[in-house]
Amino acid sequence: MKVNIEKSWLKVLNNEFNQEYFHNLSYFVKEQYKKKKCYPPGKLIFSAFDNCSLNDLKVVIIGQDPYHGPFQANGLCFSVDSKVVNPPSLNNIFKEISTDLESVTRTDGDLIDWSNQGVMLLNSVLTVESGLPGSHANRGWEIFTDNVIRKISDKKENIVFMLWGGYAKKKESLIRNNNHLILKSGHPSPLSANKGYWFGNKHFSKCNDYLIKNNLSPIKWV
Repeated sequence: MKVNIEKSWLKVLNNEFNQEYFHNLSYFVKEQYKKKKCYPPGKLIFSAFDNCSLNDLKVVIIGQDPYHGPFQANGLCFSVDSKVVNPPSLNNIFKEISTDLESVTRTDGDLIDWSNQGVMLLNSVLTVESGLPGSHANRGWEIFTDNVIRKISDKKENIVFMLWGGYAKKKESLIRNNNHLILKSGHPSPLSANKGYWFGNKHFSKCNDYLIKNNLSPIKWV
């Protein structure tokens, strides 16, 4: 099965695209996009891969599934189009960056600049029906993205994995190579952040310190 995805990822994921589960998933997604309003736009489903090659990968941030509102999802977890209002979770991420790095508070919600620096913004489920969070769960996306995490763990070294919230923390068992940094905290959503589980985690400075220690350029988060 041919999937239009960035070349370095195609090389290591090509076998996934030929699996029965992915054929079934592809059929389901195509039918859903034909019959219903779904996000992100079809050409952006693999944006997390297309804008961050495996060769340049430094950081992996794991989300659950895309935003389900109009003009929000752009294929990168937590990221939204610059033209829309930032969701509360994204604003809390920006607040933590500002405090952690003693910087100005970022306002642009389009995180493609992070992706272009080697930050993979990977949702576990890559598509969703409008207004129905979790509607494309348990259809095969989780098998695919879990295998992506395994391949990153096995093929790369010195990757920073950021696991925010209970859902993302469950992915820790997929990271089998010890030569990585795993950062865990509560989710940046108001429900978690306002209870003290997010603010003060200092993940962004810890990430950059680790990258510098391993002779890699730090991420410009702002």
